[in-house]
Amino acid sequence: MEIYFSVLQRKVLTPNDFDDLEQLEKTILDFQTLYEKATKPFEWKFSREDLRNVLAKFKPIDLPQKMAA
Repeated sequence: MEIYFSVLQRKVLTPNDFDDLEQLEKTILDFQTLYEKATKPFEWKFSREDLRNVLAKFKPIDLPQKMAA
């Protein structure tokens, strides 16, 4: 989701020079249609097991507990 909004910001919303909200809405919806045609789902190669192996290399840290006021 963050990637989508980053692309939207860079390619559509900057500079912010829309005459009204209707023009902004149309521009975003047009971009959405184009983006859906051009993008493909990610193929994740980093598995949960890979993540466990990486995390196992780090020592656990004891953080002091703070009491809520």
